[in-house]
Amino acid sequence: MGRIDTGAKPIDEKAVIAAAEQALADISGIKQAVSDVIFGQESVVEQTLLAVLSGGHALLVGVPGLAKTKLVTTLGTVLGLNSNRIQFTPDLMPSDILGSEVMDQDENGRRSFRFVPGPVFTQLLMADEINRASPRTQSALLQAMQEYHVTVAGAQHDLPRPFHVLATQNPLEQEGTYPLPEAQLDRFLMQVDVPYPEMAAERRILLDTTGAKEAVARPAITMERLTAIQALIRQMPVPESVVDAILELVRAARPGHGNARVDETISWGPGPRAGQAMMLCARARALYDGRLAPSIDDVRALAEPILQHRMALTFTARAEGIGIRDVIAGLVTPKAG
Repeated sequence: MGRIDTGAKPIDEKAVIAAAEQALADISGIKQAVSDVIFGQESVVEQTLLAVLSGGHALLVGVPGLAKTKLVTTLGTVLGLNSNRIQFTPDLMPSDILGSEVMDQDENGRRSFRFVPGPVFTQLLMADEINRASPRTQSALLQAMQEYHVTVAGAQHDLPRPFHVLATQNPLEQEGTYPLPEAQLDRFLMQVDVPYPEMAAERRILLDTTGAKEAVARPAITMERLTAIQALIRQMPVPESVVDAILELVRAARPGHGNARVDETISWGPGPRAGQAMMLCARARALYDGRLAPSIDDVRALAEPILQHRMALTFTARAEGIGIRDVIAGLVTPKAG
């Protein structure tokens, strides 16, 4: 055996393999625990879990009633994380999510300010209908997502670790909403599209959720184990061929980098953060599938959820009915087979 050179300090390969084997058993338990409560939607569950296992945030986009809220609540329980939910509305203020200072008075009449943490101080935050919040409130959450602390009255307060935001967004109803700025979209590791369930899954939903008893989520791992798995994923080796595939894909998605279709349809493309997200999520997907190193197939499978919210169509492309997914598929498909 030997040691793996990942560009940082050498890593003991035997230790990584042993840790990966334990992680595989833990992930199998996570999958089973989630499937007891969430029926079908395997791709949605996989992508959301990959975002959390990679240590990042995810944006879940889908119409109401597709169990987005239930999925986030279930993951909090299964992964052993404390969780909170914020229902975003246009009148929500930054202090409503971050917390605020209140004045206390002791028995001697002396007054002092005390910080009361808001609901953002949790390990798994569900930001429900995030695009209904005003830009001011969105920017407050943006700092928390990127810097893992908040600033109130000039004082910095660290958030619990791990800290993950799973936000939901309704793609249909746009009245009274504030589209997320590109800078905040880029902070989400993935955009997970939530489709309607297949017939078999929907049949099970009808039968299992309308009776006297309903399945309840159960813990599968602890927060400490989740943190260990997240650290392991960052230690997994990535073959040079996969690194090259990530670089080629991300750079090809930018206008002015040699792809004629992208030049015609895309006004701006993904930055280096997309490549970082791809590196982490490809490792996580390999481990999720029981492999010790990612492959080019992982890059292809992750192209859409990682790139689609980091690209914008030109006016002409939108007028012609071209979608972001069409462009991404064109970047990935020629390399298949």
